Amino acid sequence: MQSFDLPRRLVAEALGTALLVATVVGSGIMAESLTRDVALALLGNTLPTGAILVVLIAILGPISGAHFNPAVTLIFALKRDLTPRDALLYVVAQVAGGIAGTVIAHAMFALPLLDVSLKMRTGGAQWLAEGVAAFGLMATILAGIRFERAAVPWLVGLYITAAYWFTSSTSFANPAVAIARSLTNTFSGIRPVDIPGFIVAELCGAIAAMLLMGWLLRAEGEGAAMAEEAQL
Repeated sequence: MQSFDLPRRLVAEALGTALLVATVVGSGIMAESLTRDVALALLGNTLPTGAILVVLIAILGPISGAHFNPAVTLIFALKRDLTPRDALLYVVAQVAGGIAGTVIAHAMFALPLLDVSLKMRTGGAQWLAEGVAAFGLMATILAGIRFERAAVPWLVGLYITAAYWFTSSTSFANPAVAIARSLTNTFSGIRPVDIPGFIVAELCGAIAAMLLMGWLLRAEGEGAAMAEEAQL
């Protein structure tokens, strides 16, 4: 596989996160303008988000890994697939790209470019939902890489599509997206004051998935083989 230098990987992360957030926010604005049925609006927000994830991971994954998510980047840094410096720069690119995505969505619908959200999303049930959402997302990624790497774009897109509906938080599962969504007072928004609870829950869920899947996906005898190699 061709390797790409850090600047191009960072641009890929920023671009992917920007397009993801533009899709989340833009489809929410469009859905809200077309119907007063909240369930139908949520469906109009869900399908474009799942679809764009398939596209973005497929086209940008070979460049940067297509994290678009600080929680995912944290896990790959903990697994030593990314250096701490590169991981930090990935997160900066993701957050910057997410904010740009909100600005782009607002510009397309002739709204103020930044508009702090007033939509309350808080409480133990929503924090639990975010932990579950991030856990499932990370488990999907890790198992997908292990068993069906070529299918990862579809697996992630389908997982997020499902998680929009089975979690009470509608599955943000992404600190960068949460930050970006705090800057839109539209269908997909979240109050800035509610973000810390979401981010903590997302990071805890992702780390829990890493720990469980690290054990679950380890082939029998793999640990012993690694120990023997270490002794050599």
